[in-house]
Amino acid sequence: MGGPDLTLDRLTRRHGTNTVLNELSLTLPGGRFSVLLGPSGCGKSTTLRLIAGLDEPSAGRVLIGRRDVTGLPPKARGVAMVFQSYALFPHLTAAENIVFGLRARSVPPTERTKRLRWAAELLDIGPLLSRRPAQLSGGQQQRVALGRAIVAEAPVCLMDEPLSNLDAQLRAEMRRELVGLQRRLGLTMLYVTHDQTEAMAMADLVVLLREGTLEQAATPEVIYQRPATCFAARFIGAPPMNLLPLERCEGGYVIAGTNAPVLALPHDVPLLAGLRPEALAYAKGNGRSLSLRLRYCEYLGADTVLSGFIGSGAMPLVARLPGRVAADPGDAIMLEFDPLDLHLFDAVSGVRFAADPILA
Repeated sequence: MGGPDLTLDRLTRRHGTNTVLNELSLTLPGGRFSVLLGPSGCGKSTTLRLIAGLDEPSAGRVLIGRRDVTGLPPKARGVAMVFQSYALFPHLTAAENIVFGLRARSVPPTERTKRLRWAAELLDIGPLLSRRPAQLSGGQQQRVALGRAIVAEAPVCLMDEPLSNLDAQLRAEMRRELVGLQRRLGLTMLYVTHDQTEAMAMADLVVLLREGTLEQAATPEVIYQRPATCFAARFIGAPPMNLLPLERCEGGYVIAGTNAPVLALPHDVPLLAGLRPEALAYAKGNGRSLSLRLRYCEYLGADTVLSGFIGSGAMPLVARLPGRVAADPGDAIMLEFDPLDLHLFDAVSGVRFAADPILA
């Protein structure tokens, strides 16, 4: 049976005149892996602390299932939390750290031992139980912190950037382990990160925050394929999406500074065209073409990232092409794209343009 839904109802947190979180409302599905994503200072960790009961909201509610837990202390909420620093007691062994919360709640010794053995087997940390944190690697400490969280048998687990102290290879391994653990236990998991690659790889639901407000909440596929705003479009994807101003021409719009018709639209509004770097390819006459004046290229092994300028106005453009590209700064490279890969945004509000374009 999966964990309960987690609902935030107009959740607000202020520090004096500074609003850290502004009427955040959303429901995170029970038994699923949700990720809070956004730049530093957008309110991610604050949201986690409000859910855990470590901070009090200025307004709004937190509901776990149908239970309003807003006024309850942390120990009464049925929530476990894993911190970025792991928060292990240095003078206790791994086993003592794992069962510390159970001991504090007067769980009988036989039950503590049973849960410890279960967590140690699940996380493959049996040989580490007698060691102290200073004798453990970062990945091993992370597993111990996870063990402490899961022995509490809380249906909701909150994680505040728990992998940020690990190297790149170990981060990738631990991402897979965390997702597998969440699936096996059916936890309602909320994970905080500023790393969009981590979010896309792990999440059932990505919740993108910006300056304390909800920008978009969607599956990784939707937030990548149909970003709701320019901010979402640029935040998700590596390299970020190109945002190209459009200008009116006879019968439609063109990318500013170029002469190739792109779109015919019945509206006369300022627009931006979003084009992901990976949507560009070498020109073969199958789509709309652009001439890229190369500034530099980065060979990444499987592909090459090209950066340069298009059009008469020296508009920057980034393309990601497969394999190695043999080119030098100053070269002109003809690229093309399928107009169906364009994303349209209102240039003033930054919101995705609702009208369906007619391809010119």
